[in-house]
Parts: sequence; C-alpha cells; structure tokens
Amino acid sequence: MSTTAEQAAWFASTFDKLVTNVEHAVVGKTHVVRLALTCLISQGHLLLEDVPGTGKTSLAKAMANTVQGTHARIQFTPDLLPSDVTGVTIYDQRSGRFEFHKGPIFASIVIADEINRASPKTQSALLEVMEEGRITVDGVGHEVGSPFMVIATQNPIEQAGTYRLPEAQLDRFLMKSSLGYPDHESTVRLLADAAIRDRADAVRALITATGVADMTAIAAGVVVDPAVLSYVSQLAVAVRELRQVRLGPSVRACLALVRCAKTWATAQGRHFVVPDDIKELSHPVFSHRVLLDPEAEFAGATVDAVLQQALAEVRPPVDRVA
Repeated sequence: MSTTAEQAAWFASTFDKLVTNVEHAVVGKTHVVRLALTCLISQGHLLLEDVPGTGKTSLAKAMANTVQGTHARIQFTPDLLPSDVTGVTIYDQRSGRFEFHKGPIFASIVIADEINRASPKTQSALLEVMEEGRITVDGVGHEVGSPFMVIATQNPIEQAGTYRLPEAQLDRFLMKSSLGYPDHESTVRLLADAAIRDRADAVRALITATGVADMTAIAAGVVVDPAVLSYVSQLAVAVRELRQVRLGPSVRACLALVRCAKTWATAQGRHFVVPDDIKELSHPVFSHRVLLDPEAEFAGATVDAVLQQALAEVRPPVDRVA
C-alpha cells in the first residue's frame, strides 16, 4: 500500500523528535544521527570508521534508549571466539538437557567495537545475523528479534593487529559514516557538562519497537518513480566503469540505496523519492562498497572523488516516467 501524505507528515514529525532525543547524547552531529536512524528504520546496519573518543558508543546507547530497546557492546579482540558473540549451548546436569545461553548479539542495538581486530572466523559469525536476523548454534536457529541493528566501529589510524573486513562483509552494512570531532560550539557545550560521565543514560524512551515497525512499513510504501530507479542503476554502472575502480557497487548496494532513499524522503515529509535523495545518500551507501585499483589509489585517487565523478557524469532525471 502506498504511503499517504498524512502518513509522511507524521513520520517526519516523529523522526525529528527521535533525532532531537538522540542529540541529547551526541551533540552537534545532526546529519550523522539522521543517517543512523535512517539505517535503523530501513532495517540495516551501520559502519562507523572513526578515531576513538568521538561518541560512537554514546550514539548506539542513545538510539537503544530512544526506541525502548536493549544495547550491548562487544569489544572485538584477536582472541574473541564466535560463541562470545552468538552465545553457547551448555549442558544442565540438573535438567539433563542442553540449554542455550544467549550472547550479546541478541540486544536491540549491538556495538561491535573495533570489529577489524577480531579474526575472520569471529567476524563471519556476524554475517548470518546481519543478513537474516537469526543465528544458528548447534544446528538450531534463534531469532534476534526486532528492531535489530549492528553499529560496527573501526579505527582508521591504528592498523597494527587488525584484519581487513572482506568485501562480502562490508556489503552487509547498509551505510558507512563517520562522526568526526565536534565543532567549537558543541565542544564547549560538552565541556560545560563534564561532570556527566554518560550522556546517553539521560536519554529517555520515545517510541516502542512496534512504533519503529510502523515507521518501517510507512517508509516501504514510498513511491519511487522508474526514472529514479534508472538513475540509481546508471549511477552504479558509471562507478563500476571508471578506470580507477576495481570493484563497484553491487545490486545489493543499489537495493540498499533505494531503501534508504525511501526512509530519507519520508523523513523530509514526502511520500515520494526525488533524485536529490539519491545524490545525498550515494556516498554513505556506496563508499564502503567501492574498491579502488591499487595503482590508482597510489596515484592519489579516493573513493569520495570517484563517487563525485560518477555523480557529475550521470545526469539526474528531470521528468517522471510514471
């Protein structure tokens, strides 16, 4: 069923309230907060590549508190085992049965801190749950529930003892973004409240899990004109065909961009997607899915520059097809 203008207006109002609520913990980062909430409502996962101490954990906790959910933080280390993430089956001598003890992955919002420090075997434990919302332990499937979101972080500066995330795993993340350091005004505000050790604890619940599901359903009903869908496809092809690119956006990436654009458009109070939504989200959705040729990278090419070139070459549609 198509989303109505009234539903889009309610969605935009609620979305703005959620953003304001999360910003009590993450000051001065409105755009990143909007991206993170778009990711949550679009039923995706977020990769944050940032230096330590910029509020990544606070963002996840504030989002979990906002949606009346639970949160868990997993510190990824080289000796972390898959069972430390998913949980483990233990034999209970009193009952004579094996019982499953849930791991931290069963929280509503999971912070996978420094995900690139864990071994590939442990990283792969996340693949099934990120894609299907369930895990399999000893042949038994377990649903993680809804809403469910993984916010993974990695440090771009310190690379000693890290494992590069494989392209297949990067493709599971709906978006990639960065919080960065706050501006001067926001920093002063944070310093004035230095006595508050955890700003996310003060964030109160604003919406239930059912409310999040309702917002997801409304966003799914947003209209996307065939001309806009064609624009997404042409943009992906343009990136793949650039000589600096070794691996371009997949079909999954195009689907992710359309899903995010629907949520982004509804958050603006519209029940239809416009080309500007695609342009706005192309960097956070495509950037981690583009692999540059080593020679081009050595010559100074960057993913952002490549995406900007593709956006400049592909003309956005100006007329509707249907």
